[in-house]
Amino acid sequence: MKDVFLWASAIVVACLIFPAQAKRAPDLQLKDLAGKTQKIADLRGAIAVVNFWATWCGPCREELPLLSRLSQEYASKKVRFIAVSANEPGDRGKVDEFLKSNKLEMDVWVGATDYMLDRADLGNVLPATMILDDRGEVVARILGEAREAEIRAALDWLLGDRSGSPPPAVAKHY
Repeated sequence: MKDVFLWASAIVVACLIFPAQAKRAPDLQLKDLAGKTQKIADLRGAIAVVNFWATWCGPCREELPLLSRLSQEYASKKVRFIAVSANEPGDRGKVDEFLKSNKLEMDVWVGATDYMLDRADLGNVLPATMILDDRGEVVARILGEAREAEIRAALDWLLGDRSGSPPPAVAKHY
């Protein structure tokens, strides 16, 4: 009987610990526009919307102005929005040109790769977004173009002390 209790206890502990670790955002390292290294782990302490995009991606180009607008709206609530470009390093001029012509009001990082998207469980299609809580855990993933309502729902749930139903863990729009 003692062995059964020990096994049952170990299973319960594993069920509580391992899912929490699986939700943690991978500690990806990228560069900001000034060339300074930025880490996803450094976003802990703030709610964050991390969007992966590229200048050649039509849905990305449509989605970024929405994210920029939401970034301005949620800034006073200490929510960070980061647009992470998956353009090739040689295409940095295209990134700068896009940012200048669209006047995005959010942090922009560069250097995303397919490997990073895979590590974040975002698949291999752009755009892709993950919403992180203040502990660096992924509360929602959006594969494909994000909808304003789903971003707001996730952020408002996090800002409202997680009251009510949580946002869907994964939304697919492709």
